[in-house]
Amino acid sequence: MTAKVLDGASVGKAIREEVAIEVGETTKRGLRPGLAAVLVGSDPASHLYVSGKVRTCAELGLYSEKIELPETTTTSDLLRLVAELNSRDEIDGILIQLPLPKHVDTSLVLNSVDPAKDVDGFHPVNVGRLTINEPGLRPCTPSGIIELLVRNNIKIEGSRAIVIGRSRIVGLPVALMLLHKNATVTIAHSRTEDLPAVAREADILIAAIGKTAVVGGNFIKPGAAVVDVGTNRVTNREDLVRFYGDDPKRHAAFEKNGYTSIGDVNPREVREVAGYLTPVPGGVGPLTIAMLMKNTLTAMKMRRA
Repeated sequence: MTAKVLDGASVGKAIREEVAIEVGETTKRGLRPGLAAVLVGSDPASHLYVSGKVRTCAELGLYSEKIELPETTTTSDLLRLVAELNSRDEIDGILIQLPLPKHVDTSLVLNSVDPAKDVDGFHPVNVGRLTINEPGLRPCTPSGIIELLVRNNIKIEGSRAIVIGRSRIVGLPVALMLLHKNATVTIAHSRTEDLPAVAREADILIAAIGKTAVVGGNFIKPGAAVVDVGTNRVTNREDLVRFYGDDPKRHAAFEKNGYTSIGDVNPREVREVAGYLTPVPGGVGPLTIAMLMKNTLTAMKMRRA
């Protein structure tokens, strides 16, 4: 068996196209969704992520503002900025790019965002709405995972779903979303006894534990759908061969960059057992930005339409 590819790039493209069509329609009525992205400091990865989000807004017709602040920005400075953005009617979504500098109280800043503009779905009000399955803004990556499964006709209702990882960004919310779609859900983690045996119960396995290629073939029920949320790097040749064999694309990337991307799943082992598997990159990543755009449109409709 060789796993079918769960192509997040194509699903993300479809979602973006749907958003662009609807944004075009609302813009004709004088309503254009607006996103403010707040970036503190000079972290190269954060700048790259925010630039990508702003670029996608432009491509889909959303209004966006990128607010860049120095590393010395304080918690009070950010609270004042968020209060201003909360008050601006044309701003429907507020994105605080993480991580913030260590001297900033991240929880206080995130919790100061108006829940109606919390397009990351991190605010306690939106977490509570998700928990009891009331309408609200959902976290982008978990929402994208559900879209990926649904649009690939992966059966969720009645299925056994195992989520490895319990973060508030991915693990906990995706477990709740699967539960609300009538899956039988277990949350596993690094301290779960006999983790491979627990994982092998899964019809749907979500790997979001943050450890390079920790999920091997012995974790997988034959035919299972496996979603790899990890974002890690292979930086030595021994691991390159161990995880990717003689894959020419991976070797070319390694030679060019000094590394190649990998998730929490050992792709060489898992693809021989699973029925479906997301690639890294090209799996969950494109869905996250697509769902951010969709959340901004949703926020506008909930607030202003």
